[in-house]
Amino acid sequence: MISPEGTFPVIGRSSAYRFGAFQTLSLIALRHELPQSVKPAAVRCGLDAVIHRMIEAPATFDQNGWLRPGIVGYQPAIKQNYISTGSLYLCLAGMLHLGLPADDPLWTAPPESWTQKRLWAGENVPSDHAR
Repeated sequence: MISPEGTFPVIGRSSAYRFGAFQTLSLIALRHELPQSVKPAAVRCGLDAVIHRMIEAPATFDQNGWLRPGIVGYQPAIKQNYISTGSLYLCLAGMLHLGLPADDPLWTAPPESWTQKRLWAGENVPSDHAR
């Protein structure tokens, strides 16, 4: 669900956890359990697009360098009352793939476009589906 621009549908109470929404994708990449149709390099490139889009926005961090609530930048209305500065770091669950060694294909393969990027570029791509 990562758009060509590195965005995704923001749904649910845990939206303030930013790219933590991609914990499952990151975990199956870490475990080498991606479907054959999903290339590790495409996962790397898609997650990279999302993370950069969310982290590089102005006002994402406070004057002391702490992450602030929001999806893109500082958007305090997005957080639930139980979310604290510390809990915002659950976004790191979306980076489990960082546990892969430097020589893993996820890191070493040339850049790949992910499904949504390929589709919106007009490529004839088979649909993603569960088996």
